[in-house]
Formats: sequence, structure tokens, C-alpha cells
Amino acid sequence: MFDQLKQINDMRKKAKEIETQLSGEVLEVVHKGVVIQVTANQDFISLQTNGASDEIVLKAINEALKESKKVMAKRMRGQMGDLGLNLPGM
Repeated sequence: MFDQLKQINDMRKKAKEIETQLSGEVLEVVHKGVVIQVTANQDFISLQTNGASDEIVLKAINEALKESKKVMAKRMRGQMGDLGLNLPGM
């Protein structure tokens, strides 16, 4: 029972560490003149549209989200592996 509680506590600590790491990692995505900065945990920092159409801005936002998801998944895979968890799809 106490081993399980310790594991849960370790997982919480590791999750907090991952969140801190992700919030400190800034990605910059440029798509047809639109510049977006987003953290790896998907908090947007800046958006420069440079007069681009709404459609191009939306595509740039989606690209930024896609890139941040890739980084997040990579970090989580590495960190969760350190805990000895084998999570399929992660």
C-alpha cells in the first residue's frame, strides 16, 4: 500500500517537473509570414500576423500546436520511461 502511494507521489513530482520543463521550452513557428511563439505545453506567447489572411493565421496556429504536441509527447515519453512505466502510445 505504501509502495503504491510512493509511486503515485513520484509520478506527481515527475509530472510537475515535466510541466515546468515544457513551460520553459519556447517554439517558434513561421508559416507564410506569420510568426508564432508557443511553449511546449501549448501556452501562446506571441503572434505576428504581418497582414496575413485569417486562413493563413489559422494554419500557422495549427502548425504551432502540432509542433508543441510533438515536443510534449517526446518529453513525456522520456520522463515516464524513467519511472519504469510502459505506456503504449506515449
